[in-house]
Amino acid sequence: MTAAKLFALLQYPIPHHLLSRLVGCLAECRIGWLKNALVKLFIKQFKVDMSEAVEEDPEVYPTFNAFFTRALKADARPLEEGLLCPADGTLSQWGRIEEGRLIQAKGHRFSVSDLLGGDPLRASDYRNGSFATVYLSPRDYHRVHMPLTGTLTEMVYVPGRLFSVNDATTRYVPGLFARNERLVCHFDTEQGPMVMVLVGAMIVAAIETVWSGQVTPLSGRVERVRFDRPITLERGAEMGRFKLGSTVVMAFANQVDFDAISPARDGGIEVRMGQQLASGDASD
Repeated sequence: MTAAKLFALLQYPIPHHLLSRLVGCLAECRIGWLKNALVKLFIKQFKVDMSEAVEEDPEVYPTFNAFFTRALKADARPLEEGLLCPADGTLSQWGRIEEGRLIQAKGHRFSVSDLLGGDPLRASDYRNGSFATVYLSPRDYHRVHMPLTGTLTEMVYVPGRLFSVNDATTRYVPGLFARNERLVCHFDTEQGPMVMVLVGAMIVAAIETVWSGQVTPLSGRVERVRFDRPITLERGAEMGRFKLGSTVVMAFANQVDFDAISPARDGGIEVRMGQQLASGDASD
């Protein structure tokens, strides 16, 4: 048995939510010396470039979470042309959705319906569309932005486990992104329906959106919120953030030719928010 498989299997009995909430409490601690020690250790461990941040002094942030979700300077992530990458991280999978199923990792697929919380009607829009998955590691910028302009129509909270979402678990935990707690955000765009799924993970304290503030954790049932008044977010605008790292899965009803992406490599491709993923629009 490989170390990666053992790591994945050992996560099944762990009390995911309890551990994550305890970490969340620590991340909101306002005891100055403790918070500063955690932040400085994190910067050193993950080689965080504070020169990109609006506030470069790590001691100014009131909590670890405030540091972790720090804003960047306006010129730190210039927006390129075409369809944008929504976040810093690793582009692990991308391409066509085949008969309503997405690729999680080599040998593993999962359904759009499961990802969206068991909504076959919504899932039918994406049956033969396109998708891309971005994994945010602890060192990355943790705000999520819009790949193109969209109007929010519905937000769905889907309860679930909180497995880690690193390479080991994506390879060995079937249906990982459709098993973890997640926030599903449906948008109408000029290129057709688009959904942004913010996937929770081990020790992710919470997920926030710009329109609702902190959303997770919620109850143990699926909760849907419809938006009668239009909430339109421009291409490149912030739409949400993670308090500790996780994954974004975005899907498009129409097909996208990810022609701006280099050929796949083992371990995925490092990307940055604002980077071009596709030069053209989604097409029927």
